[in-house]
Amino acid sequence: MTGLDALSWPAVPSGATVLLPIGSTEQHGPHLPFDTDAVIARSVAGVVGERMLAAGEAVVLAPVLAYGASGEHQSFAGTISIGHEALRFVLIELVRSLSSWAARTVIVNGHGGNVPTLASAVPQLRAENHRVAWLPCAVSPAAAPGPDADARAGSGLPAPDAHAGRIETSLMLHLAPTAVTLPLPLPGNTEPMSELLPLMAAGGVAAVSPSGILGDPTGANAAEGAALVDAMVADALRRIAADAPDARGMLR
Repeated sequence: MTGLDALSWPAVPSGATVLLPIGSTEQHGPHLPFDTDAVIARSVAGVVGERMLAAGEAVVLAPVLAYGASGEHQSFAGTISIGHEALRFVLIELVRSLSSWAARTVIVNGHGGNVPTLASAVPQLRAENHRVAWLPCAVSPAAAPGPDADARAGSGLPAPDAHAGRIETSLMLHLAPTAVTLPLPLPGNTEPMSELLPLMAAGGVAAVSPSGILGDPTGANAAEGAALVDAMVADALRRIAADAPDARGMLR
């Protein structure tokens, strides 16, 4: 989908829904680029926008916001984090500006570390009567694979993992294959996040994974990435159509 950055002002439709993808600039192991979250968010938002346009809806794809709250990755060289306070300020001002000409804003989030900020900023904006909500680049619960192989059979989707593992690597092999460094690295820390979070709270991702990987990228492939994008797009379209944000402003 052609983004707002490539349009002139007369080409902007009135009463449009603006899709605002946000990601991060943070390490994603030795094999994925720093803009992984931004690429995923922008790609999912772009396909969602194309589907909405095809259905006759007025929609605009805003430029991706590639800086987020990534403090847990700060010990890895190259990571750029603006933190929750700055991200909150930026999101509030962006939506206030967008609301002057757009009918509504849907923030498409590609980085889990941004969620606390979204859950704070979006309810404030809604209290100011801005029509805004957010959604994650996620797979709907009905399509999500279970914790065992039998539950995942036939889904075409890999099991959930945390960071730079099979899911994100498969997505990038589909969306930006030349940006993935091959051969794929060995698995990182694959312990449950519930066990890792206390250590990460004290020392960041590096405290639990020197490589920066939380998961196992070794089985990643582009076909799974394509299936994941399809599932994420379907989930996003369902949420947007339902238009039922929860108390955090997240579309359900």
